Amino acid sequence: MDKKKTVNLNLKQYGMVFAMIIIFIVFYALTGGTNATPMNINNLIMQNSYVVILATGMLLCVLTGNVDLGVGSYVALCGAVAGKLIVEQNMSIPVAILAALAVGAIFGAFNGFFIAYLNIPPFVVTLAGMLIGRGLTYTFLENKTVGPLPDSFVKIGAGFFATNKVSFGGGTIDIVTILVAVVASVLIVGAELKKIKTQQKYGFAMVPMWQVGIKLAATLLILWFFFFKIATYNGIPLILILMGVIVGIYHFITSKTVAGRQVYALGGNEKAARLSGINTKKVYFWVYTNMGFLSAIAGIVLAARNASATPKAGDGFELDAIAACYIGGAAASGGVGTIVGAVIGAFVMGILNNGMFLVGLSTDFQKVVKGLVLLGAVTFDILSSKKKN
Repeated sequence: MDKKKTVNLNLKQYGMVFAMIIIFIVFYALTGGTNATPMNINNLIMQNSYVVILATGMLLCVLTGNVDLGVGSYVALCGAVAGKLIVEQNMSIPVAILAALAVGAIFGAFNGFFIAYLNIPPFVVTLAGMLIGRGLTYTFLENKTVGPLPDSFVKIGAGFFATNKVSFGGGTIDIVTILVAVVASVLIVGAELKKIKTQQKYGFAMVPMWQVGIKLAATLLILWFFFFKIATYNGIPLILILMGVIVGIYHFITSKTVAGRQVYALGGNEKAARLSGINTKKVYFWVYTNMGFLSAIAGIVLAARNASATPKAGDGFELDAIAACYIGGAAASGGVGTIVGAVIGAFVMGILNNGMFLVGLSTDFQKVVKGLVLLGAVTFDILSSKKKN
């Protein structure tokens, strides 16, 4: 009888999950548990919503072996468009949101055209886009903050899903949030069981069950910790629902569709992808147009959370989004990375930012720590790739 083939879990893929847990525990000890309060967990989700949305789009750019340096400026410009139209032009919120989304998509298409059809290096094009976008934002807002924005708009970035609270442990807990956590847990376990069944059916190498158990336990632990905390606060933030939908859609695109496979093929070897019949120009164009569109969504969310549009909004967001992708396991050379990894990377950065703020570290030193974490992640990627080769 043949010995059953086994393969260990990809350390690069799941190691950052355990690193995130360790970082959180370290800051839990340093802050006396302040970082684990329901209010702080809620703030952690809301403050990182923009980075998660941007990292989702940035991963596609990274998969092609490039980045988009202009997303922070697009965030500011699209938020400015929505804010100015609502406050000064009395335009309805849906129309203002559509206008902001259109501006983001147009900016992305502008980048995509120069990159895909004129063969201008993405670094140069997006650097130019960063300067143009920021300049247009200052011009459009006349170097002023526009606000306050109406409550119905603010709810997009700071509102909560309708709650159904009951008494629990001397306080209250939202039943809807707990039910969502139960459904999510069932789906996660079901997906893993389906994966195992498929591997057995086709004779693929199997991950040892004890490793699968540890992975599932860690995943469910994180899920229930976050959902329990927000259940005892105000329930599910609307922005969490939006993030979940975006991450789910792009996870499906990158893992289950032809378009997603073409992006991976392009990043793996552009010449081979072109020779195999893939329209690489089209891939570049839609990837960067999509980045502009997601930047617009992030800009709308940021303006809603701040209840205003400011010229300096989104400053440095591009660096956080790029760092999230690399920390989440994306390869600097392209062709390797996942949406889930980018989300994990975004929350690693968020937990670091939040923990260092609560500890009282200066903003200057916080940048040093984030830089070291990013450098360490990329170094680990390159060294592990060399070792594998």
